[in-house]
Amino acid sequence: MAVLLRIHGRVQGVGYRAWLAREAVAQQLDGWVRNRSDGTVEALLSGDVAAIDEVVRRCKAGPALAWVDRVERAATNETAPIGFVQRATF
Repeated sequence: MAVLLRIHGRVQGVGYRAWLAREAVAQQLDGWVRNRSDGTVEALLSGDVAAIDEVVRRCKAGPALAWVDRVERAATNETAPIGFVQRATF
């Protein structure tokens, strides 16, 4: 299973990408995370459904300095890279 997330709020400049990468690795998920030029963070999560659900749940709070307004989730057919990486801003 794979999902594409878009996280809205104060999520850039607060370590959100690095935090999300650690959360995904801890849950043994594949994928990527990147900042978007519109101020959101976007992530592709691929793997076990329960692990994805857990990371999405955690994304709603984020790291200590973040303020999350909402998390959008959509199923996707995009193939995730093996492992989890931080990508450049899109």
